[in-house]
Amino acid sequence: MNVLKIASTSEASLAAGAVANTFREEGVAELQAIGPKAVNQAVKCIAIARGYMAPSGVDLYFVPSFVEVNVSDETRTGIRFTVRSRTPVPALRPRRKGALPLPPPEPGAPTTKEWQDI
Repeated sequence: MNVLKIASTSEASLAAGAVANTFREEGVAELQAIGPKAVNQAVKCIAIARGYMAPSGVDLYFVPSFVEVNVSDETRTGIRFTVRSRTPVPALRPRRKGALPLPPPEPGAPTTKEWQDI
């Protein structure tokens, strides 16, 4: 699982989209932040991601923990946020290509060529 690194300059709404997509693909997301401003951005990001996932019936919450991080040959203490759902939710969109076969096209659905002509 990839850990999303949140900086003090990270835009909360863009990071929230990354959290929501990671959660849809893997069923859990992890964020890491070092410093008070980065932690603030991470919490805002999770709050926005909750709003993104709410229409799908998913209620997100996070569990904070401390983590040791090496930055420029220096050990720093960061906070890791593990984002989960209150109800068990399978991965909504598998990451692996070919994991699930595509459904057959609907009768009368436009082809790729027809869409290009529009």
